Amino acid sequence: MVMKILVPVDGSEYSDGAVGFLSGWNLTEEDEVVLLYVVDFVPMTTEIPAYIEISQVLLNEVAPRLLEEAEKIITSTKAKVTKEPKEGPVAQTIIDTAIDVNADLIVMGTRGRKGLEGLLLGSTARAVASKAPVPVLVVRKNLWGKKGPLKVLIATDGTEYSQNAIDTFKKLPLDEQSEITVMHVVQSAVHDIPERFFIEVDDRMKSLVEKVRTEEFNRASSVVDTAAEQISQKFQKVHTLLKTGDPSEEILQAAKVLEADLIVTGCRGRTGLKGMLGSVSRDILRHAESSVLICKRC
Repeated sequence: MVMKILVPVDGSEYSDGAVGFLSGWNLTEEDEVVLLYVVDFVPMTTEIPAYIEISQVLLNEVAPRLLEEAEKIITSTKAKVTKEPKEGPVAQTIIDTAIDVNADLIVMGTRGRKGLEGLLLGSTARAVASKAPVPVLVVRKNLWGKKGPLKVLIATDGTEYSQNAIDTFKKLPLDEQSEITVMHVVQSAVHDIPERFFIEVDDRMKSLVEKVRTEEFNRASSVVDTAAEQISQKFQKVHTLLKTGDPSEEILQAAKVLEADLIVTGCRGRTGLKGMLGSVSRDILRHAESSVLICKRC
C-alpha cells in the first residue's frame, strides 16, 4: 500500500519527535512524506508593513532552513521527501494541504500541557484532529525515538467507523511483531443495576436481565473476534479485551494498564456537525497519555 503522509513541523521538540518516530517506519521508495511548515499569517483589516515583512522573512528565509532540519531527521527513510512552506491560519492550512496533496495520513506532534484539567492536546493538534477529513496520528512523547514493535490498543464497536480505523491501521508500515489488543466496551442498559434490586422484583426480571447481559456479551465477543481476525492477517500477537462501563474511561484505563504506546479509534463525529469529533474520540485525544490515531469518515 503506497502512502502519502503529511507532517506539519515547526522546529519544536514536539514536531521533531513526531518526525523522528516516522523515520522508524518501514516506508518504501513509492511512499512520500510531505513536510509542511506554516507561517501563521492572519490578514488584518489594517495592514502593518512590518508585520507583512516579518511574514515574508519567515516564509522565504526561516521556513526553508526549518524544513531542511526536519528532513535531516528522516534521512533514514526510503520514502520520497518533499518540503512545503506555506502561510495562513495554521490548522486550516494543514487541513487544506492534506486535501490538496491527497494525503492518506497526517502525523503531528502536540504541545499539550498536563494540568489544565488533564488536557494533553495542544490547540493546533486538536483543531486538525477535529476537522481533518483524513486520519490523524497525534504523536506524544511516549513515541519519541521509538523504533521496533509497539503496544497498540484498538477500540472497536463493530460499526463502519471502527472498521475504517482497523483498515487504516493495517495499512501503516509498523513492525509486524507489535502487540495488538482489540478492545470493546459494552454500554449495557442493565450492567450497573445492583443485583438485589432486580432479584426483589421477581424471577422473570432476573431472567430478562441475565438474557440481556448474555446477548450483549455474545455480540461483544463477536465484535472483538471479528476485528482480531482481520488484524491477525498482518500482526502475529493479537489479544482481545471486553469491558463494561463508560467507553472513554475504560479505554483510557486499559491504555494505562497495558502501557499502550498507541490508541487507535474510529470516530462517529458529532451529529449535524460534519468533520467534528464524537465525545469518545474527543475524550481520548484530550486525556490519553499514549499517542492516538483517530480515523474519521467525513
